[in-house]
Amino acid sequence: MAPTEQRVAIVTGAARGIGAATAERLAAEGRAVAVLDLAEDAAAATVGRITAAGGTAVAVGCDVADAEAVRRAVARVAETLGPPQILVNNAGVLRDNLLFKMSEADWDTVMNVHLRGAFLMSRACQAHMVAAGFGRIVSLSSSSALGNRGQANYAAAKAGLQGFTKTLAIELGKFGITANAVAPGFIVTEMTAQTAARVGVGFEEFQKARAEETPVRRVGRPEDVADAIAFFTGDAAGFVSGQVLYVAGGPLD
Repeated sequence: MAPTEQRVAIVTGAARGIGAATAERLAAEGRAVAVLDLAEDAAAATVGRITAAGGTAVAVGCDVADAEAVRRAVARVAETLGPPQILVNNAGVLRDNLLFKMSEADWDTVMNVHLRGAFLMSRACQAHMVAAGFGRIVSLSSSSALGNRGQANYAAAKAGLQGFTKTLAIELGKFGITANAVAPGFIVTEMTAQTAARVGVGFEEFQKARAEETPVRRVGRPEDVADAIAFFTGDAAGFVSGQVLYVAGGPLD
C-alpha cells in the first residue's frame, strides 16, 4: 500500500502551531485532512495553505470537550471526506498557575480539553478505524508530563495522555489500530509565548535560554513535531504502538 494513499486524517487544534504544521505535513503525504478547531473560521488559513499546495482539506469547528459536538464533527468528516482512519489529538490549552493560586476552573478546563477531548475524539473515530481494519491515533503529550512548576494541571493531563495511549494500544491493536504519543519539549508556538509572558521573560530571551540548555542547542519548531507524527501515522509504523516519543532535542530524565 503506497504511503501516499489518500486516507482521511483528523487533526484537532489545527488552526495554528503544531496542529497546523501537522495538518499541512499529512496533506503533503497525500492525506485528506479535516482541520478541527474550536472556531471553524480559525481553521480557514490552514485549509487555505493546504489547498493552495494542491491538497485536500476541510475546516470543521468543534469543541472537543463536548460529546455531541464531537459526534457531529466526526460524522461530518466521514460524510465530506470519508471515514477517518488517522486521528491526531492535538487540541490543548494552558491555564498555568502555582497550585495555591490555581482555580477549579483552571484545572477542569485543561483536563477537559486535553484528556476528555482525546477520549471523545478517539472513541468517535475508532468505530471507523475498526470497520476499515486500519487506524492510527497519535496524541500530543509533553515533556511537562515529567513535572513542571506552575503546570500541575497541564502536567497531569499530559501524563494522563501517556497512560491513555498505552491503554488504547492494548485494546485496539487487534483491529489494526496503533496508538502512540509524541511529547514535545520546548517548541516555538503561541502557547510557549504565553508561558514566557507568565514568567515575565521576553520571548526571544526565553527561547535563547531554552536553546542553551538543550543538547542540540536550538529550540524546536512545529515542523519537528509534525515529522514525528507523520511517521506514527504511516504504514511503516504498523508494528510501533503504545510508545511515547519525546521530541525535545535531547534525552530527558
